[in-house]
Amino acid sequence: MSNSSDSPPPKRNNQPETTPQLKHVGEERRGPERRKAEPTSFTGLDRRRGPGKRLSDYTRAAEEGELNPEQFLFIMAIEGFKTANNKVYPSWTDVLEVVRLLGYRKTLPSEIKLRAAEDWQEAADAPAAVRPIRKEDREAA
Repeated sequence: MSNSSDSPPPKRNNQPETTPQLKHVGEERRGPERRKAEPTSFTGLDRRRGPGKRLSDYTRAAEEGELNPEQFLFIMAIEGFKTANNKVYPSWTDVLEVVRLLGYRKTLPSEIKLRAAEDWQEAADAPAAVRPIRKEDREAA
């Protein structure tokens, strides 16, 4: 009969014999270090601040809770859409629908550069075209 001290202790719960090393916060990041990389293309969408960069009065006032009439109207329209359609989180298509129903149209060239999208324009009086044409509207035309 062998001595019990000659055999290794039994494993419990199929756990490995070695314990994993603890990782520090943020150690699991993958990919290149984005802060050290040079920007590949300028889109005009970057809002990060650094030395010499300030928020516009438009953005700063909104972040401080002082909405201008345009911002307030947009927020109220989105809240109305969410209530009317029983949605907590509207999709981007829903947001664009609200924007077009508020009367916004793409009438000028973009001030941002997007690689995967083609810029376009439409007439200022173009219909919203986000909802199907109702029978009453077709008969009136």
